[in-house]
Amino acid sequence: MDSVRTPDSETAEPSDTPASPSLGHKVRSAARWSLINTVVMRLGNFATGILLARFALGPAEWGVYGIAQTVLLVLLSANELGVGLAIVRWDGDPRRFAPTVLTLGTASSVLLYAAIFVSAPTVAGLLDSPGASGVLRVMCLCLVLDGVAQVPAGYLTREFAQGKRMVIDALNFVLSTAVTLVLAFAGWGAMSFAWGAVAGNVAALLGCALAAPGMLRFGWDPGQARALLRFGLPLAGASLLALAVVNVDTMVVGSSLGSVALGFYVLAFNMSGWPVRIISEAARRVSFAGFSRLAASPEALAQGFSRALGVLVTGTVPLCVLLGGLAEPVVRLVYGSTWVPAASALPWLMALGLVRIGCELAYDCLVAAGQRRSLILVQGLWVVALVPVLVAGARLGGIVGVSQGHVVVAAVLVVPVFLYALGRAGISPAHIVRACTWPFLGGAVMTVVTLAAKRLLGDGIVALFAIGATALACYVVCVLPSRRFLLGARTPEAA
Repeated sequence: MDSVRTPDSETAEPSDTPASPSLGHKVRSAARWSLINTVVMRLGNFATGILLARFALGPAEWGVYGIAQTVLLVLLSANELGVGLAIVRWDGDPRRFAPTVLTLGTASSVLLYAAIFVSAPTVAGLLDSPGASGVLRVMCLCLVLDGVAQVPAGYLTREFAQGKRMVIDALNFVLSTAVTLVLAFAGWGAMSFAWGAVAGNVAALLGCALAAPGMLRFGWDPGQARALLRFGLPLAGASLLALAVVNVDTMVVGSSLGSVALGFYVLAFNMSGWPVRIISEAARRVSFAGFSRLAASPEALAQGFSRALGVLVTGTVPLCVLLGGLAEPVVRLVYGSTWVPAASALPWLMALGLVRIGCELAYDCLVAAGQRRSLILVQGLWVVALVPVLVAGARLGGIVGVSQGHVVVAAVLVVPVFLYALGRAGISPAHIVRACTWPFLGGAVMTVVTLAAKRLLGDGIVALFAIGATALACYVVCVLPSRRFLLGARTPEAA
């Protein structure tokens, strides 16, 4: 297992101090706030997306936005060189090494922004979306804001201060949404997303600075910097590869099929991410800090991961089944008939979303366990296998072929490799099977019930609600045998 080096020692290992008695309370409280935060923010984003798709923007504008968002996400994964996680992971008072983290992160993000500002026309041209150049230059200002905000935000995560994070995210959402809507209805097109994102990130930075006073202080310690880079660069590489996995499809669709097809694909992909973002994001704001406390005990880590996975999968499977099985009527109902072509890719992307939830939780667990090299190998293998499959899928089947290629690579190659990496960290396949058996059985029953009821009742609004209620009732019955296991998962140490 790779050691986690601290700023004061070249050879220090992660703390093996057992979780304190207050950890369970902190995790439960943080998880509740994180879930509330994520649900509220995602419902707000969902409503905003409906307004924009129905009344302000078309598929071409969504395609341009998709290109800019993809580039931004990829750059964000590397903009602070992975050193920001030290605020969450390292032992001791983070104020001792926070100034060096802030200096490194800010400097790297400024350099990255300068590079994307100069290369924006070339990047947009390569992705067959010349109109995205200006949007890229504006939206990627978020790189610099993120580089500065990483230290106070990391400190809040370390302290499980998800109540404060909810307030900050609310400010971000309100300001970014207001700016985006005003500019979109004024005819600014995809540029409205860019300025909205910048406005929201400014609000988030100010909120983080107020919630974690004293954390925005620049400084430099060469010894700390060396240790931070040794800790962070492998994580930045793994994170960059992880972002490439879920964003290379946007580049393939944009360059192969054009901005209109990309707009349909981006909408379908965003819909498939609803369960991931609502449930998985809420968990990930707590999971890394929680797993880090358990990393010294392989048995406790395995039990904690198994139960966390069980909770995530149990909550996600019914959403994936309903959105996949009722894709076309849901798209028509929510976004209008203009966007119906997006529904053809949605069932496959829902399957991918379910895989992503498990892989993202495994990613956090492997980082906490110090398996950084394994992460790089897994993510690198995923990207290398994915690119040719997606290119072939785009040529043979359009956005549906791309979606199918994603699922094939994930199921056939990536999941087995992740299982092997988890096994090296002490998490056996038995732990995975225990977490997933009942939810997967319930999902299979839900699928049969949904498709049969849809054929019998049709796809009207009343029928959709009746089908959903019936399928959910069947699912609940199927997962009832796992309730004791899931209820015991409320805290990592309870495992």
